Amino acid sequence: MARVKKGVTARRRHKKILKLAKGFRGARSKLFRPANQFVMKALKNAYIGRKLKKRDFRRLWISRINAATRINGLSYSKFMNGLKNAGIQMNRKMLSEMAIHDPEGFKQLVETAKSKLNA
Repeated sequence: MARVKKGVTARRRHKKILKLAKGFRGARSKLFRPANQFVMKALKNAYIGRKLKKRDFRRLWISRINAATRINGLSYSKFMNGLKNAGIQMNRKMLSEMAIHDPEGFKQLVETAKSKLNA
């Protein structure tokens, strides 16, 4: 059986990791071992960050909706309950955009929610 040497395979694997480490500082971008460690860490953080981004945006939208509803004399939770009772299904992203760019339309939604709360 022929002897297998791993030079080509190892070089290919190392180059792949070093390419991912491009832009890191110092040895983290030049040497394989530290580059490998920090690439793994960076990939882990990127995965976590994608999940956190969704949370952060939802929090932002809720804050904006809350601010706009309070200007119109209602709290966020009562507003959302009123919309649900009215059968209006609108996601928080669109409600937030509406609160910023179309205050009159948003005010109508608040009035609709208020009327469904009392009814």
